[in-house]
Amino acid sequence: MGLTNKVPEKDVQKTFNNIAENYDKLNSIMSLGTHQKWRQKATSKITVGPDNILDLCCGTADWTITLAKRYPHAKVIGMDFSQEMLKIAQQKVSAAEVTNVNLEIGDAMKLAYQDNSFEVVTIGFGLRNVPDADKALQEIYRVLKPGGQLICLEAFKVETPVIKIGWQMYFNHIMPLMGKVFAKSQPEYQYLDDSVNKFVSIKRLAEMMQDVGFKNITVDDLMFKAAAIHAAEK
Repeated sequence: MGLTNKVPEKDVQKTFNNIAENYDKLNSIMSLGTHQKWRQKATSKITVGPDNILDLCCGTADWTITLAKRYPHAKVIGMDFSQEMLKIAQQKVSAAEVTNVNLEIGDAMKLAYQDNSFEVVTIGFGLRNVPDADKALQEIYRVLKPGGQLICLEAFKVETPVIKIGWQMYFNHIMPLMGKVFAKSQPEYQYLDDSVNKFVSIKRLAEMMQDVGFKNITVDDLMFKAAAIHAAEK
């Protein structure tokens, strides 16, 4: 078994609707300003030539836009369940002047796409917020074409002993203050913090992918294992 998020889906959706305006600031705070570089590295793990890409839990569309620019001839769908996130995403897509992006609202555990529809599915900082991560992985597997790739970028609880002490101090004391001062979203920030601490380990996520049927799973650790890129093939 993998992980079932105990927070009801409607409450998670409400949290992300509330946090939408400050989400980019909070991402920068949580990743020490490195999340854009992480997405670039995750994009470099794509080895197929995609015609159709699904960016799942796309949030404010940072990765969606990166993918659209990297693969201008591909159709890129950015999907999220937060309408407020998608409103900001649409503004950013328009400002980026990318014409190969469609933004859609949807449920990661019940994708409204046919089997074998995409060469690539990406999900960045989203899997830990899905109420049933196993179900989401099953759906991703279903909509991927044979030979297609899942690229997952996610934050994790740091377990390395020495680094763990400093990271806990940053997460538990400094980051909540920064979230309150710079993003004015301390309650929602606390949810994001908790979602990292309660999520599975880097190793366990790879096992969950394998259990679903994925193969050739590779893992790239980031920032002392505070985040990781999992790449897997159907």
